Amino acid sequence: MALHQVGRPEPGEAPEPNGGADAGIEDVYSTRLSRRTLPKRRVPEREADPVAVLELIRSELAMDGNSSQNLATFCTTWAEPEVHALMDECLDKNMIDKDEYPQTAAIEARCVHMLADLWHSPSGGEAMGCSTTGSSEAAMLGGLALKWRWRKAREAAGKPADRPNLVCGPVQVCWEKFARYFDVELRQVPLEEGATGLRPHQLRAHVDEHTIGVVAILGVTYTCDYEPVAELAAELDAVQRDTGLDVPLHVDAASGGFVAPFVHPDVVWDFRLERVASVNASGHKYGMAPLGVGWVVWRHRDLLPEELVFDVDYLGGKMPTFALNFSRPGGEVVAQYYNLLRLGREGYRAVLDSCGRTARALAAKVAELGPFTLLYDGQGALPAVSWTLTDPDSAGFTLYDVTELLRLRGWQVPAYPLPADRQETVVQRVLVRHGIGYDKIMLLAEDLREAVERLSHGDRRAARQPGFHH
Repeated sequence: MALHQVGRPEPGEAPEPNGGADAGIEDVYSTRLSRRTLPKRRVPEREADPVAVLELIRSELAMDGNSSQNLATFCTTWAEPEVHALMDECLDKNMIDKDEYPQTAAIEARCVHMLADLWHSPSGGEAMGCSTTGSSEAAMLGGLALKWRWRKAREAAGKPADRPNLVCGPVQVCWEKFARYFDVELRQVPLEEGATGLRPHQLRAHVDEHTIGVVAILGVTYTCDYEPVAELAAELDAVQRDTGLDVPLHVDAASGGFVAPFVHPDVVWDFRLERVASVNASGHKYGMAPLGVGWVVWRHRDLLPEELVFDVDYLGGKMPTFALNFSRPGGEVVAQYYNLLRLGREGYRAVLDSCGRTARALAAKVAELGPFTLLYDGQGALPAVSWTLTDPDSAGFTLYDVTELLRLRGWQVPAYPLPADRQETVVQRVLVRHGIGYDKIMLLAEDLREAVERLSHGDRRAARQPGFHH
């Protein structure tokens, strides 16, 4: 090893300040910002180093749960690097400003056309649709169109239009919001014994001349199976023949709209049914786009009342808009288009087939454990599993206990009661999404088995550890 002598400074070379330390560089965790709690109620007076702000906020966010272990959500939690790149490039694109960002607008239109075709809209190109912030906004737009058409028809006939109602089964909370916000009576049909959704024979007792429409669910939030859309449509056809009431059907395909076309092509639920007026879906669920995009499509332009569409000209060109909000990012729409091109029908089918196989494997494990009865086994609808306790009175524990033990391992597996009239039945549900593989679900199955063993022996405490070694 060579030896080196430390020499004196060269002539004219100034000694380094602070004994040679680089005075311009601070460690993130020694900055002024890091020496106190981050501001929470008042904007700070002084600016701060961007790297320090980034790392300190990132440090807080590390306390959030691991999204890949969140098996309660339908929403996308994994995306390819290319999606991240497109989202970054679209950070400044405002979806509402179609004059400034015409290509983003063109991509939105392409997605609408593709989905209308996927959902078998009638030939002739007369379908109408738009993107939204999610399936909740899309559902509300579909509901508004139902209400406006019903009201116009009533007024044209000289009849009162002050008591509209909407008939549905166990719907997601967005429909409750729609009914409350837009002054519509929500007639939620109670569940029958053994049923997990709306059944056709229940319709006649609830629809009347004030019914703006019936909502059918393709992917029930509580249990993940499909409501029988074709049978519901047939019953409404029969109601019209018998009573003259022409009640349209809206399909809330928030989850199933991107599942059924690829893995259940023989299930008739969409515009193949003449009774179906509109469909909403969530791009950020099984559409696999990032959070913040939904879609609504009407089978014909006449089904979207002109009064609901506004022409905006103060962003440059004149453009029609139908939305509950105004400005929103365009990246999610572009990412949806990426997925449609990247995966195609073949790719979506492959991903969803894989998710379905994984869900059915979990269902088999759940059935083997003993205390559970499957409500939905992952076959025939969404790639998911739902179950209940076979005998809650003698089990010695509840599904809420199971949820809490699984949470100790980071899993988020919800437990909740079914809607009326089956509210005494508590269920658990696991959703298998893109990015949640077979191996991870098998780890969940093992943790579920251990939780059942502990609870079956009356042990709800933390497991005893042999010692602390480091």
